[in-house]
Amino acid sequence: MGVPVSVILGRKGDEVATITPTATLAEAATALTDRGIGALVVSTDGVAVEGVLSERDIVREMARQGPAVLEEPVSMAMTGDVTTCRRDTSTNELIAIMTEERIRHVPVLDDDRLAGIVSIGDIVKWRMDELADEGQRLREYVTGSQLLSAE
Repeated sequence: MGVPVSVILGRKGDEVATITPTATLAEAATALTDRGIGALVVSTDGVAVEGVLSERDIVREMARQGPAVLEEPVSMAMTGDVTTCRRDTSTNELIAIMTEERIRHVPVLDDDRLAGIVSIGDIVKWRMDELADEGQRLREYVTGSQLLSAE
């Protein structure tokens, strides 16, 4: 079934950490560390999505080119062909896309404007919360039923 992505954004917020394509990979690594996140949306104006840069992208470039790569621009390591979704995309659909494309972060667009980002962790957290709520409702139902049948 799933819920629309807008439900997840409603819980986590729509703030998106962005970085310009001309910033260095060292600046990106610092931003990722300082914010405790796994990816940055690459955007010159904070509205148009030009790419996504993940921790993995930085590590891969360091493995290929060595630590000097940290002075290179974000644009050389980012994923430029970005998979995006809309607020009305279902979480089930998004999970399928993330699994098939082996990606962990998907920017959310409204009329081609950056409106949020959803990570696989956000979806897992939402699902865990949903399961906990369901479990609580079942416990209350069973407890309520047991009290009624004991009378």
